[in-house]
Amino acid sequence: MKLTIYQVDAFSDRVFGGNPAAVVVTKAPLSESLMQAVAAENNLAETAFVFTDGEEYRIRWFTPTTEVGLCGHATLAAAHVFFEHLVYALKRITFDSKSGLLHVRQSNGLLWLDLPADTLRSVPSDQRITEALGQKPLELYRGRDDYMALFADEADIAALKPDMRLLAQLDARGVIVTAHGRESDFVSRFFAPQAGIPEDAVTGSAHTTLTPYWAKRLKKPELTARQLSLRGGALTCRDHGERVELGGTAATYMIGTLFL
Repeated sequence: MKLTIYQVDAFSDRVFGGNPAAVVVTKAPLSESLMQAVAAENNLAETAFVFTDGEEYRIRWFTPTTEVGLCGHATLAAAHVFFEHLVYALKRITFDSKSGLLHVRQSNGLLWLDLPADTLRSVPSDQRITEALGQKPLELYRGRDDYMALFADEADIAALKPDMRLLAQLDARGVIVTAHGRESDFVSRFFAPQAGIPEDAVTGSAHTTLTPYWAKRLKKPELTARQLSLRGGALTCRDHGERVELGGTAATYMIGTLFL
């Protein structure tokens, strides 16, 4: 069996920026073991598999070690593949996923990804997280999948050198760290060693947590965001209550063939 595979840098207007994701599009679903093996071989943060044999396009996401329930940047990458490389004439595409229906539309040079918003609850300070991050957060929250730790300044976020071994012991997918930005409304980083991703480059799903929080804190329904990873990435975030929209661009790095 031969399958086409695309590698796309999401939330970037150029290659070598943003967050790379692989995308495989097939008519019939593949087995979970095969999808996991392909994702492990790719060794990217996420590989998205899209199945087109049905009324709705179905999408699943795999890290090198596990399947995840929601991945923003790989969904953006998948939409980019349909809009740029496949015969898809519409300006809006919908994917059916374990997190419900996800929509991506093209508008004014951006891809707008529509995702379910996360709900945060404040939790007490956790010594495990303080030790793992090497600095005590000002505030700590727990969302659907992740902890979110608030810090005072963008410089605090950039300077963090977390202990991945300790982070991997937490009962969560990962830890989002965030602060008010200097040139953007907010900045963040995302660590998820327990999901096989020590530090993610740009994390769409984390911004379903960050957007409602910062929209309420800054009293702004539309915000600019930067993820301060080594590759870096930029997003425009819109708070719509139960949903959020993340706007960004994507660039194709590579198109190849899988021999399976």
